[in-house]
Amino acid sequence: MNNGFECNNKDCAESGCSKESCPQKGNTNKKQDFIEKTNELNHIHKVIGIASGKGGVGKSLVTSTLAVLMRRKGYKVGVLDADITGPSIPKMFGVHGMVKGSELGIYPERTHNDIKVMSINLMLDKEDSPVIWRGPMISGIVKQFWADVIWGDIDYLFIDMPPGTGDVPLTVFQSIPLDGVIIVTLPQDLVSLIVKKAYNMAKSMNKPVLGIVENMSWIKCPDCGKEIELFGKSKLDEVAEELGVPILGRMPIDPSVAELCDGGEIEKVDHDYLNKAVEYIENLSRD
Repeated sequence: MNNGFECNNKDCAESGCSKESCPQKGNTNKKQDFIEKTNELNHIHKVIGIASGKGGVGKSLVTSTLAVLMRRKGYKVGVLDADITGPSIPKMFGVHGMVKGSELGIYPERTHNDIKVMSINLMLDKEDSPVIWRGPMISGIVKQFWADVIWGDIDYLFIDMPPGTGDVPLTVFQSIPLDGVIIVTLPQDLVSLIVKKAYNMAKSMNKPVLGIVENMSWIKCPDCGKEIELFGKSKLDEVAEELGVPILGRMPIDPSVAELCDGGEIEKVDHDYLNKAVEYIENLSRD
């Protein structure tokens, strides 16, 4: 070895030393691994992130609906609400109160149908208290939800990610071993740019994009039953083809679903808009 450094690693490759401390190799070309270890009591089979390039597209609705549908098929499911400043998962599931913990970790709350839920709203004295924190503190809570919460044996953990491509989404991508990302969007031409931003962020972090779900695709007239495209003709087919990812579902504006969410009864949802997404997620387990 050069520089008077003697390597004792027998597995040293001809192109350079595999030792992290070896100056011949250096660390300048190696991406740092920021993945956090989850609680030792956890066995989480698949982790799916639900992301969007902007807020207000129905990301939490898609997250909770997928969790309900997968639980209905008999899987053990959890939902990690990583949208710290705008949490809505507990409200949709009708989960209230403060989570409890022990020296082993934090115990998530459970819904009526035994979906495990963890959200910052379950750690606040008042549900309507604002979370006025800077980025590093919010990122720390997201990591804690992964590292310290006792999820136990979970088939699918769905992560309701914060919108955008900033600090906190970056924390999720870097700290949690996602098996795939589903992007939620609206049928607006402007949103196609937002989809591409979310897609490119996931790809830059080497996370597979499973597909796209379009929300608010249409609304049905209560009088004549005609489907009305409020945002105009969707451009999603062109965007999906350009990116080479499948469309996993289209959801309309459905007042009955909104009523279930407002009443904390999302587990009563009954539609087939996301059946393709459910099948796609199930196939991940067979890979």
